[in-house]
Amino acid sequence: MPTVRTSTTLDPADQRSRAEAFASLHEGPTFVIPNPWDAGTARLFTRMGFPALTTTSGGLALALGRVDGANQVTREETLANIRAIVSATHLPVAADLESGFGPDPRDVADTIRLAAEAGAVGGSIEDATGDPSRPIAGLDEAVRRVEAAVAAARALPFRFTLTARAENFLYGRPDLDDTITRLQAYEAAGADVLYAPGLPDLEAIRTVCGAVGRPVNVLAGGSDGVTVARLAAAGARRVSLGSALARAAFSAAFAAAQEIAEQGTFGFSRGMLTYAEMNALGADPAG
Repeated sequence: MPTVRTSTTLDPADQRSRAEAFASLHEGPTFVIPNPWDAGTARLFTRMGFPALTTTSGGLALALGRVDGANQVTREETLANIRAIVSATHLPVAADLESGFGPDPRDVADTIRLAAEAGAVGGSIEDATGDPSRPIAGLDEAVRRVEAAVAAARALPFRFTLTARAENFLYGRPDLDDTITRLQAYEAAGADVLYAPGLPDLEAIRTVCGAVGRPVNVLAGGSDGVTVARLAAAGARRVSLGSALARAAFSAAFAAAQEIAEQGTFGFSRGMLTYAEMNALGADPAG
């Protein structure tokens, strides 16, 4: 019978191994990192052969019945989600740590340390604030927060891959020049990976990738015309999906419930995984 991991504390050697594997992925070629939102989806995506996983604040907010990007999910809930996902896979797990869960750079540093204790081997810090009156932090403030995250990451006993995010395009500020300025500043502050979610097209992605010297993560899943090959050709080193897979799952559940409520039929069950298949997915993929 497969062994199911229940401990949320990684053996230090295991965590170092995962950390080194995750860091080395960024040396190339371009890879896709899906975003599970719970232990079950972590097991599913592990079985699909992806090399690493990363959590999603949007997917977690959906699962909790909250609004994403509005500071409605606590650090403690985020850390519990990291532990659950880490315990469900043998793969490296990075964490969406939003803006660091606190007003001060010291809060950001604490978040990095706590995420590492939860088993993460990488994590992202963004410059969104969750405050509608000022959705994006000023550049100086954002840089200080990235610097605090980098310092905390470097103090860990393993290679923690720190991603810095410029959120302009997600918050109604489609300013490519400012986004590049921010990413360059975060690179100078020591971030290992740079990320500007919501870039509008391949040309913008190409421009961003050409303007920085660190690996760039690109958000995909919003358009069926974009492919991994095209993103790689534009310079992306890592491709993540954000909340796209969680939204796909919730969309399927919505459509099924809508069919039942409005038509009284169960056509959604055609092609659905069987009960036995779902149980099999719950087994440890490394067992």
